[in-house]
Amino acid sequence: MKIAILALQGAFAEHQQMLHKLGVETFLVRNLADWQQQKDGLIIPGGESTAMTRIMHDQRMWQPLQDAIREGLPVFGTCAGMIMLDRNHLATMDMEVKRNAYGRQLGSFYTESAFADMVDVKMPFIRAPYIEEVGEGVEVLSVLDGHIIAARQGRQLVTSFHPELTDDTRVHEYFLNMKSGH
Repeated sequence: MKIAILALQGAFAEHQQMLHKLGVETFLVRNLADWQQQKDGLIIPGGESTAMTRIMHDQRMWQPLQDAIREGLPVFGTCAGMIMLDRNHLATMDMEVKRNAYGRQLGSFYTESAFADMVDVKMPFIRAPYIEEVGEGVEVLSVLDGHIIAARQGRQLVTSFHPELTDDTRVHEYFLNMKSGH
């Protein structure tokens, strides 16, 4: 298995370290040439969605990434990566995301909560968004204080929090095990 990690900015190195800990081969995607490599999945890390959007357009990567995801490439978006997959950006996942929903940097926090069928999952939130609305076919995987913080649609997984900033590998393992759309 080989996972591409979008490395335009944000926490891409931490995702790479987490996957290496799980014995998964990775490569970083900084331009269209990098994207051409064979891959079994994609991680879009946290960072700044506005900057990522601009760089993806500048590097002519927007359409190829969007096409690959729509064709079924498994993708995991954390924080800004979640924003990138919503209706207003790559538009591959049927959801509306509220940016900086928990406030600025000072609004960052850490908690442990349920995710899918797991309990006590470590969840660091940094200027985190949350999902305001999901469409048909989107499965809610985690809710915190009445807000959706993790969801899945087919082979797309999103979290408001940063599991790559913890020693808990279970969310990444969940992503790696998403073999089908169900």
